[in-house]
Amino acid sequence: MMITFLKANIASLVASLSDFLITVLLVQWCETKVVMAAAAGTITGGIINFLIGRHWVFEAGNKRRTHNAERTTQNEMHPNKMYFGFSIKRSAFSVQLGKYALVWTGNLFLNTSGVYVLASGAGLHYTVSKVVTSVLVAFLYNYPLQKNFVFSNNW
Repeated sequence: MMITFLKANIASLVASLSDFLITVLLVQWCETKVVMAAAAGTITGGIINFLIGRHWVFEAGNKRRTHNAERTTQNEMHPNKMYFGFSIKRSAFSVQLGKYALVWTGNLFLNTSGVYVLASGAGLHYTVSKVVTSVLVAFLYNYPLQKNFVFSNNW
């Protein structure tokens, strides 16, 4: 349990460094507005965090439904879902990606809002705003939702 938490923080650090690097490069070199640069950094960090989280932190790349034997049997018998006349096979990757996209949308909102409030409203330097916001969002929002929702075995 503690190992997962440590691995999640390492993944978050790698994603945050990528996020921070993109944000600073866009602001300093491309003269992009801070909120837009923060959004671009968050997108980059999100992609990196999903891939590391799925394959290394939560090792969810090869998980199958094991929480309910009856449901597993039903899914094996009927692995495809019908949507608007199209048969769609739901893979673990597509379910996790959908859940991650939902959580990540909240992450994007929280990060860009936090940077805006701290940089524009409180007058902090954008880099300080970005670090403070990223740390708060990582511990209070991202880790709990990724562990208990996105990469959990209960989908």
